[in-house]
Amino acid sequence: MPYGTTQSLPKDIMSSSCSIGMNAKTTIAPSLPVRCPDNTALKQQKLPAWKPQLTPAPVLSSFFIISLFCLAMGIALILAATSVKEIKINYSEICSHCSKLRENSFNWEKECQCFTNFTLQENMQIQNSNCAPFATYENGTPVAPCGAIANSMFNDTIQLSYYPASAVAIQVPLLKQGNAWWTDKNVKFHNPSAHNLSSAFAGTARPPYWQKPVYLLDEENEENNGYTNEDFIIWMRVAAFPTFKNLYRRLSRTKEFADGLPAGTYGLQISYNFPVTKFKGEKQVVFSTVTWSGGRNPFLGIAYTVTGAVTLLASCIITVIHLKFEKKENRTK
Repeated sequence: MPYGTTQSLPKDIMSSSCSIGMNAKTTIAPSLPVRCPDNTALKQQKLPAWKPQLTPAPVLSSFFIISLFCLAMGIALILAATSVKEIKINYSEICSHCSKLRENSFNWEKECQCFTNFTLQENMQIQNSNCAPFATYENGTPVAPCGAIANSMFNDTIQLSYYPASAVAIQVPLLKQGNAWWTDKNVKFHNPSAHNLSSAFAGTARPPYWQKPVYLLDEENEENNGYTNEDFIIWMRVAAFPTFKNLYRRLSRTKEFADGLPAGTYGLQISYNFPVTKFKGEKQVVFSTVTWSGGRNPFLGIAYTVTGAVTLLASCIITVIHLKFEKKENRTK
C-alpha cells in the first residue's frame, strides 16, 4: 500500500483524529502526519443553524413593508425640507470693490466694509492634506494653519441689525459657539500644548488671505482660538460640491428674538476679507429655519422615495408573476 493512504486503517482511527498515531494496536508509522481536525461540533461544522425556508408570502410581505416604510419616510423628509424658510442675500456684487482690494494679499491691513438692507415679510420662528502651495512663505516662515483650504476660510465678519418701527437699531444677538460637531471640537482638532497660544504659534505666520493670526481668531473668548476655533473647524469640514452652505451663526433667542426673527427691516454690515472674483465665485448670507430633519436639503427624502417606489414596483411585479405561475401549477395538478 502506498504511504499515506487509508485503505487498511481501522474504523476507529478513521473517525477520530486523536487515535491517529496514538493507538498502540495500529500498525501506523509514528511519523504519519496528523491533519484531521478535532472531532468537535465547531470544527466539524455540525453546529445547529437556523435555515429559514423562504416562501412567497413572507418575502412579498417584507418587500411591501420595506417599500411602504421608505415611501413614508421619503414623503415626510421632503415635506419637512420644503417647510424650511430661507432668505438668500447675495453680497458678491455689493462688495465687489472690497473683493478687488482683497485680491492683493498685501492689503490685509486695510479694512473694507459694505452694507445692505433687507425686509422680512413674515416672522421666522425657530424650533428647538496637503499644505502645498501654502506651506511656507518665501522667507521660509511656516504658515499656520497651512494649506489651500485653510487659506480660503470664510473669515468675513457679519453683523445683523434689526430696525423696529419706533426705536433705534438693535444688534441681533448671534452665537458663535456650539455650532461645530462635538467630535470635531473635542477629538479631531487640538491646539499645541504651551503656556499660551501666542507662544505655541511663535515662529509661524498667518495664511496670506487671513487678517488675523490663528491664535487671535476670537478676541472675545480665549478658548475659541487656535485650531479649536469653531469657524475654522466648520470650514475645514470640506464640502463635496462647489456650491455649499456652512453654518456661520445661530440666533440667541433672548428678548425680542425669543421666538425667532420678527418681521421688519434688517441691515447687514459686512467686513469683506476673502476675495472670490478671481474664480467668479459668489457669497450669500442665508437665513434659515430648521425642522426635525435639519435644514432645506431634499436629497435624503428623494432617496427614500425613489427606493420605496422601486421596491414597491418590484413587489408588484413579483406578486403578479407568483400568482400567474401558481395558477398554472394548480391547473397542471
